Amino acid sequence: MRAFLGLGSNLGDRRELLRDAVNSLHGVVGVSPVYETEPVGGPGGQGAYLNIVVELDTPLSPRELLGVCHRLEAAADRVREERWGPRTLDIDVLWHASGPVQEPDLEVPHPRMWSRRFVMAPFADLAPDLAPEGWSDRAEGSVAQAGEL
Repeated sequence: MRAFLGLGSNLGDRRELLRDAVNSLHGVVGVSPVYETEPVGGPGGQGAYLNIVVELDTPLSPRELLGVCHRLEAAADRVREERWGPRTLDIDVLWHASGPVQEPDLEVPHPRMWSRRFVMAPFADLAPDLAPEGWSDRAEGSVAQAGEL
């Protein structure tokens, strides 16, 4: 099944952390260009994020993909001290072909993806067929392409 993950990092060797996570995933179909973005929400004084979106062809359910995301974050020594705080690696299940999921700890499509430019720009690069028309007029924040992974 077609699925998309959003990955971001603003601590440590950001590009290497993203590269290691992508290399650990199975069924990678595509990887967006890298975007550098200012943090959205959370405490002030954070460094900029590098963000990418990865397209997968996977037999895993959204719940199983969430488990993969948590394992990859743990492998990158992610510490969850503060909501939207700085992190070595953040991975979200953005979209899954099996349809919507509405659970307390998992919502797919990701509930804030459509309004966040740092998610939608790389998502639209890989899946223009799924990006809603006019998304760039509604998405908040600024992004700058920062090359390839």
